[in-house]
Amino acid sequence: MSKKYNVAVVGANGAVGEEILAILTEVDFPINKLVPLASSRSAGKTVEFNGKEVVIKELTHTVFKEEEIEIALFSAGGSVSAEFAPAAVEAGAVVIDNTSHFRMDKNTPLVVPEVNPEDIAKWTDTGIIANPNCSTIQMVQALKPLDVAYDLKRVDIATYQATSGAGKTAMEELVTQMQSFFAFKLDEIEPKAFPHQIALNVIPQIDKFTDNGYTKEEMKMVNETTKIMHKQLEVSATCVRVPTLRGHAEAVTLTFGRDVDAAEARNILSRSENIVVLDEPSQSLYPMPATAFGRNETFVGRIRNDNFRKNMIHMFIVADNLRVGAATNAVRIAQKWVAMQGE
Repeated sequence: MSKKYNVAVVGANGAVGEEILAILTEVDFPINKLVPLASSRSAGKTVEFNGKEVVIKELTHTVFKEEEIEIALFSAGGSVSAEFAPAAVEAGAVVIDNTSHFRMDKNTPLVVPEVNPEDIAKWTDTGIIANPNCSTIQMVQALKPLDVAYDLKRVDIATYQATSGAGKTAMEELVTQMQSFFAFKLDEIEPKAFPHQIALNVIPQIDKFTDNGYTKEEMKMVNETTKIMHKQLEVSATCVRVPTLRGHAEAVTLTFGRDVDAAEARNILSRSENIVVLDEPSQSLYPMPATAFGRNETFVGRIRNDNFRKNMIHMFIVADNLRVGAATNAVRIAQKWVAMQGE
C-alpha cells in the first residue's frame, strides 16, 4: 500500500487555495490528513474538500509540528511565507510555496515540472520548492520543447493578465465597476485594487515600477525564465492587466539560433506534455481565456513564422492562471516529490 501524507494548505480559503483543494481531489492525491490553514480571522470557518466540509485551523508557528505535516502548500502571500515557511520546514515538512518570496533564492529550486523536474531533488537544501510566477509558468511550458529543437536565444512577451492574478478583491472590483458602468453610475467607480479603473480598460502596469522602467512583474518573467531553463536568455516583457476574471494570455515572439518552421513547431508543441495546440485560423480557432477556464492544460495557437526573419516565430499562449499558473503547478510539484520519495 502506497504511503499517504499529512498535507497542509496555507491560505486554504483564498482563490488559489480553493483551487489547490479542488485539484488535490481531482488527482486523488495520497492524503492521510488534510489541514486547511489561514489567519485567525478565518479559523473556524470551513472549506470543501473531497465532498466534505473541513474546518480551517489558525496558522501558527507550532501547528505544523502539532499536526505532523509532511507537505505544506503555501498560497497566502509573501510575508506569510517568509514568517511561517521556516516553521513548517523545521517541523519536517517540504514546503511548496506559491509566492515570490523564495523564488530567486539561489538555494531554493524554482520548478515547472514539464521543464525542470530534476530541480525538485534540490529541495533538501532549504526544505522549500518555489512555484514560479503565473505568467512565467505557462510561457516556459511552451518555450522548453522549442528551445530543445531550435536553440532559443530571445523572448519578447506582451501579457494580457486577468484580475484574478491580483486576488479575490481585484476580481470583485472588476465586477462592481462593471455593475456601476451599466447602471450609469460612473461617479461610483473608485479604483482600489488597481491604480486606475479596470472595467472596460487595460492597465499597462502590474506591480511597482523599478529603476530600469520595467515593473516587478515584468522582471519576474525575465529572471525566473533564466533560472528555470538554466540558460541565459534575452527576455523582455510588457505586462498588462485586462478586464477579464480568469485566464492569462500572452503574445510571444521567439528568436532562435537556427531557422524555424511554424508547421514543425506546431507539431512539436502538440506532442509536448500538458500543452494543447488550438491553431486553425480559418475556423477562428485559437486560445482565449474562456478556453482555459478551469482547465489544467496550457493552450497555444496563432503559431506563425515571422515575415522577415527565418529564425523567429510568433504565438499566443493562454492558461488558467489560478490553476496552471499556481495551484496545478504546485500540486504537480507535490506529485513529483511524492514519486521521488518512493525511488
